[in-house]
Parts: sequence; structure tokens; C-alpha cells
Amino acid sequence: MRLIVDRSTRRRGIAVKDHGHPFLKTAGLAVAGVCAGVVTEYLLDPDRGRARRARLRDKSANAGRGMGAGMSGMSRNMTNRGRGMAMAARYRVTGRSADDSVLHDRVRAELGRHTSHPHAVQVRVDNGTVTLVGDMLAAEEKATRHAVKRIPGVKSVDAQWTVHEEPGDVPTLQGKGRGRRSPTPG
Repeated sequence: MRLIVDRSTRRRGIAVKDHGHPFLKTAGLAVAGVCAGVVTEYLLDPDRGRARRARLRDKSANAGRGMGAGMSGMSRNMTNRGRGMAMAARYRVTGRSADDSVLHDRVRAELGRHTSHPHAVQVRVDNGTVTLVGDMLAAEEKATRHAVKRIPGVKSVDAQWTVHEEPGDVPTLQGKGRGRRSPTPG
């Protein structure tokens, strides 16, 4: 590619890009014209043109409906995500003041998410202080204690459970448990 500067552009300080030989420009226009002619003949063909135009119209309408449905779904998704974030923030603020029975239920639900044997732990709640008694696997103990501490309304956690490396002969830790899989082969 080279720059062409003639008298009219030199006075204004403008350089014009030259994109090659004039034959290439003409050939490009000719190819574009041939393509336009082929499309026109394809759509205006007296035998099959009407069916082709109808098919093109139907496919275009279908694509438009698909885009509309996709945009609608994306809009609903973003609305629901925003609503969920607002509710989570509200829960973190207003959930701090919960009575002991609500807090007990929250702790039981959280145990079910973080331990494979939630039935092995008894929960007592007294003025926001959670006492956990029972049996716990060592691989799940730290994450479970941290999760219970993060529950809105929990002031402190007193984990008095017995930690076991393996289920061994502990009756409450037998079986595969509920929720997560036990970290030991079974």
C-alpha cells in the first residue's frame, strides 16, 4: 500500500491511501455485482422464487422471535439475580436478630450442607450462643464450624463435639450419610 499525495490534497495536508491497482477495484466491484445478481435471480426465479422468499421470510421471523425470547430470558435472569442479591444483603442485616428457635433451624440446615452426618450432632441455642454436641469427622469439622459461625444471629459457637479421623466404630457416623459423601471410602 502506498500513499498518494496530489496537488489538491497536498495543500490541505491530507494523504490518500492507495489500495492497489485499479483493476483490483474493478474486479471487486464485478464480484459484488455478480453475487447480487445471483441472489436476485435465486429469489426472483419464476419457478421456485416464491417458495424461497417464503422460506427466507419464515426463517427471518423465527430468528427474530428467538432473539426476543433470548432477550426476555436474559432480562428475567438479571432481574432475579438482582433481587436475590438484595435479599441476601437484607438477610445479612436483618437476620442478625433472630430468636433461638429460628436460629436452631438455621444451624440444622447449615449442618446438612456441610457435614455428611448431620444427625450425629445435637444443637442447643441460648441467646445466640450455639452449642454443638455429638460426633464429627475431622475432614468436615473446620468447614462446618466456620459455616455455623457465619449464620446471621449467631453470637458464638461452642463446639463440644468429638472429632474422629474415620467413622470406625462410632454408630452415628456409620453409613454414607446424607448430603455430602463421606471423605472415607465406604
